[in-house]
Amino acid sequence: MVGKDHPAAVSLPRLVIAAPASGHGKTTIATGLMAALTRAGHDVSCHKVGPDYIDPGYHALATGKPGRNLDPHMVGEHRLAPLLLHGAGVGGDRPADVAIVEGVMGLYDGQIGGNGFSSTAHVATVTQTPVVLVVDISHASRSIAAVVQGMVAFDPSVRIVGVIVNKAGSARHATEVVSALESTGVPVLGVLQRDDGIVAPSRHLGLVPADERDDAAHALDRLADQIAERIDLDHLLALARTAPDLDAAPWDPSAEVHPPSERRPLVAMAGGRAFTFRYAETEELLRAAGCDVVTFDPLSDERLPEGTAGLYLGGGFPEVHAAGLAANAPLRTALREAVQSGMPTVAECAGLLYLCRSVDGIPMVGAVDADAVMSPRLTLSYRSVVVPTDQLMGVAGTRVTGHEFHRTKLVDAVDQGTASWLLDGEGHGIGSETLHASYLHTHWAGHPRIAQRFADAVHAYEPGNTERSDRERDEATSLLVDASVAGAPSRSSQSSSLANGLAFHGDAELGEGLVDFAVNIHDDARPTWLVDALHASVDDVGAYPDAREAEHAIARRHGRATDEVLATAGAAEAFSLIARARPWKRPVVVHPQFTEPDAALLAAGHTPHHVLCDPANGFALDPTLVPSDADLVMIGNPTNPTSVLHPAQTVRMLLRPDRVVVVDEAFMDSVPGERHSLAGQPVPGLLVVRSLTKLWSIPGVRAGYVIGGQQLLAELRAQQSPWSVSAQAIAAMTATTSDQALAEAATRVTRIAQHRAVLTDGLTELGVRFTAPAAPFVLAELGRGAHEQLRAAGYALRRADTFPGLDDAWVRIAVRRPDTTRKLLAALRVEL
Repeated sequence: MVGKDHPAAVSLPRLVIAAPASGHGKTTIATGLMAALTRAGHDVSCHKVGPDYIDPGYHALATGKPGRNLDPHMVGEHRLAPLLLHGAGVGGDRPADVAIVEGVMGLYDGQIGGNGFSSTAHVATVTQTPVVLVVDISHASRSIAAVVQGMVAFDPSVRIVGVIVNKAGSARHATEVVSALESTGVPVLGVLQRDDGIVAPSRHLGLVPADERDDAAHALDRLADQIAERIDLDHLLALARTAPDLDAAPWDPSAEVHPPSERRPLVAMAGGRAFTFRYAETEELLRAAGCDVVTFDPLSDERLPEGTAGLYLGGGFPEVHAAGLAANAPLRTALREAVQSGMPTVAECAGLLYLCRSVDGIPMVGAVDADAVMSPRLTLSYRSVVVPTDQLMGVAGTRVTGHEFHRTKLVDAVDQGTASWLLDGEGHGIGSETLHASYLHTHWAGHPRIAQRFADAVHAYEPGNTERSDRERDEATSLLVDASVAGAPSRSSQSSSLANGLAFHGDAELGEGLVDFAVNIHDDARPTWLVDALHASVDDVGAYPDAREAEHAIARRHGRATDEVLATAGAAEAFSLIARARPWKRPVVVHPQFTEPDAALLAAGHTPHHVLCDPANGFALDPTLVPSDADLVMIGNPTNPTSVLHPAQTVRMLLRPDRVVVVDEAFMDSVPGERHSLAGQPVPGLLVVRSLTKLWSIPGVRAGYVIGGQQLLAELRAQQSPWSVSAQAIAAMTATTSDQALAEAATRVTRIAQHRAVLTDGLTELGVRFTAPAAPFVLAELGRGAHEQLRAAGYALRRADTFPGLDDAWVRIAVRRPDTTRKLLAALRVEL
């Protein structure tokens, strides 16, 4: 089934972005269009023709939605329209405004020998979607018109409605091509110059996935700006609305599978930088089949999620991350034991490699008696295989379609008696009643019986020691909730005087003999080049400081004009300048968050109004709660102390005429790729505040800056005292914007994420509630009195009851090195 009911024809504005051949730039432009439309306020669903999983990762980054694949070979021609509608949310609460579908290869290129089957044109015809051609003109001019005319005439059932000219060498060159295209009758929607696009780094299997690129979000922001400037988005949307209604029902996973029991067993899915691929519908089918799904990272998680009853190891690049995977010996052991215990396990391609004894001599899990090596030959092909015997993926004789895409091979021959698939009579992979491991990628939406069979096995599996683990977790939670403050040491008089005020900060928690989990300063050593720059700044103290060099460096780092940057003596000065800049009538601070904005507003004679985010929905921002007459709105992103990262699109919804929105991005440089940052986007009425204190471990150097429009910054400069930014701060700002600094920052961000996972995994194991963290700290609900109990045990955590919207049941825990964090987790379990 593709849906429970078959409703009347439904409307979905949509376009396919295609090209005459690979290499014309359709991925760059399709992704840029998705990002530009999303940033313009449209709800965009993203789709990809073919089985590829790297491009959808960039699509997801651009739209904030899962990338979806449309492939007739993988799912069947009859499911294309239903899956398109499902991915666009048709029939749900918030259907997409427009669907953008990126094509594959050339417009008419499909399965070899298949007469165009599974081509972009095939999918466009089945889904009745208009096509926009991206054409690389770098090696031709008027001949481009002949190419386009030929593409239009080749198959009249394919409706080509527009052209985007890419890689123009000059304005004159572009004019020549556009003039020639007039004869085709196909409108030109925009022209991009040869150096306008972004190019993702490549390696042995093509583009590097977005999840592995710390710069992906910044590059995408630049691309979105270029697309919005050079392509007529209004005309493009008008063409999308010409798509005819679809006479199909949205695909519904609950119509394809059913829960075999009332239990909700847990399926652990591999994720992180080494395992970046699985089709979104796989998880949706498993949830519809009564399973809960949790992602774990084989690079950083040392154990499987508590209560795991099934494993799904999808695609990715374990050969690239082999050293990191090998270093995580505790998880390799846990996985080997899980597979050997009979835990239902599906391992596709990367998952197969990970379960092998080794990859290119580097040790892996060892659950499969085979070794893998890199091969000079790329395997890239659609497959149609048969299940040889009754096993986890199906009953004997079941035919399954899929694809292979790898440049490794198994050294050991496959035992024909335990093969997972038969291809032309030859066995491939390893299969049993509980294990499936092969190179073949399958799309379970096209074969829902696989999802049902796997879910049945997961429901039937009994994880070892589950009852005991649950009991221990409950006892630990009870200890935390019931923790008594009796006998806890009193604070210093200074801390007591600040306890209930906005001036209370994490450093007030520190005391002799206490392990510091309270102050949000990265615990790595400062890099040598930064120390050298700070030392050298001493030579400049004989002259009044001039911050223009630092402002120029910051502007270059964010792609802004120099007069759109104001250097400040840390974020605290920035908030003070903003508070004094205007006679604000209704300033609003979104809480829980850093209290310095409140303190600055009060000091300037204003009364701040509070909008409280709800812990029940993870402290997510609801822009509708902000009063319409608010002329100043201040919010953190990611927010201190909740560690919540608000989507950039949601933050932009706060913008109004005659309103200034201030986004405190003090911890944004600790977010991979700084996704959802607004620092690089000139937006009227928006100010972004940054601080260098946290990531670079320099709290004694008050270094920060504000980014915004020229007029707003002029108002702040009028409030700033002369020479308020010290020579040391200027040196720090200049040094930390260099290419060397950005590379070091990416390394630190990765390390923070790994160390944070140790903390969150431990809290999960203990049954402690915490918010989904994006910053180098975690807000956890330990229970009333737990803060003082931990203090008595020698650990300083940041109390949270001085943040509006929180009480003393919450604490903020700074991310520290794993060995230090494990000691805290042990104290949570034992001392309390």
